[in-house]
Amino acid sequence: MSLRIDFTRLTLVGALDLAVAIEEEAQLRYQGLAARAGDPGAAAFFREMAVSEARHRRQLEARRQVHLRHAPPRMETSLLDDVEAADPDGLPAAAPLRDAVAAALAAEERAWRFYDEALPHVGDPEVRAFFAELRDEELEHQALLRERLARLDR
Repeated sequence: MSLRIDFTRLTLVGALDLAVAIEEEAQLRYQGLAARAGDPGAAAFFREMAVSEARHRRQLEARRQVHLRHAPPRMETSLLDDVEAADPDGLPAAAPLRDAVAAALAAEERAWRFYDEALPHVGDPEVRAFFAELRDEELEHQALLRERLARLDR
């Protein structure tokens, strides 16, 4: 990962805004994949993933509203591309459901690496705890997708 954000100076507001933007970007990417998917099962899966990313984004927005509602937005957008979104170029439109789930798993693994590799550079203890929480959530998402892959492989 190429660190282009100065994580040593990242505030909790910036971290929350960054996490919200990452989830939104993933949601939009999954919506695009669903629209171009030729396999109905893959399209339905991508729509499901878009809903999941939107739900997570709303949870983060609500958290920001409760704790930091008076803080002006501070967007950190330099790392958004490919943090937690499936690669549309690496997946043919006719990809079957199994390939779609595998692409989503790879995206969740990238998101885990992003938060894990950022952690040693984070200066603020609250931001560090928040990133550790997000990293752990990515492990939960990976486990769900691995279970789904296992069911598909039966």
